[in-house]
Amino acid sequence: MGTSPYVVEVNEHTFAQDVLAQSHDVLVVVDFWAPWCGPCRMLGPILEQLAEEYGGRFILAKVNTDENPNLAMRYGVQGIPAVKAFLNGRVVGEFVGAQPKAMVKRFIDNLLPSPADDKYAEGQRLESQGLLEQAEAAYRAALELDPDHWGAVVALGRVLLAQNRPDEAEALLRRVPEGAPEGSDARRLVAQVEFQRAAAGCPDEATCRQRLAENPDDLDARYSLASLLATQERYTEALDEFLEIVRRDRTYKEGAARRAMLSIFETLGDDHPVTQEYRAKLAMFLYA
Repeated sequence: MGTSPYVVEVNEHTFAQDVLAQSHDVLVVVDFWAPWCGPCRMLGPILEQLAEEYGGRFILAKVNTDENPNLAMRYGVQGIPAVKAFLNGRVVGEFVGAQPKAMVKRFIDNLLPSPADDKYAEGQRLESQGLLEQAEAAYRAALELDPDHWGAVVALGRVLLAQNRPDEAEALLRRVPEGAPEGSDARRLVAQVEFQRAAAGCPDEATCRQRLAENPDDLDARYSLASLLATQERYTEALDEFLEIVRRDRTYKEGAARRAMLSIFETLGDDHPVTQEYRAKLAMFLYA
């Protein structure tokens, strides 16, 4: 094996860093082999050629099972060559025995991020640095490559919200199917849009509280106040106000206060103590 930045020799002391930790940043393909193994001498060069051809899109880690029997035992290697691919610290694919280059390439391609995934990851990096316009461009590029990349849809919606473009964000987020893994994140962001829109009727907290002090039956003011509190993540206070609307008029805006409470429950999660407390209170008013 020649010197290459994409091919590393790994042992029991370096496996945690060079394979498990590194797999959180890039696909790591581990070749369990031994010098006496004929099929290993066939497969090894193919893996090394592909590592060079892919130019760092994956890292090849070579483990000599004669010198590292504990690693082989830990990962259930019973025959060699054994290839195991790692992402995010866990095995995501494997095969045993020498395979032709085309099959090995297909194995790797099926595990590598797509071009849309790469653009999505770029957007995440830019967003984490506060570069919202550049992140928006990266997410849009991901969606040009894969219009149904729901992670990029949700991320773009989040960035549009951060740039105070709620209408664009909502139209985009409503595309995410209910059953998609990102569906709950999309609904949470749509709820934020709705809270922001409703909070526009409350220029500031003090004004709305003054209106309620003068007229506790002013449900529009109460709804705007509750929505403002929700945008500030003051969920317990917001739920108290929404619940008061339900108590006074459960049909207000066709059940808008109840729906707002359900949105907060979804944001907090079913196991959150605030969700459990206010879900019980809501049920008491609705079904008593």
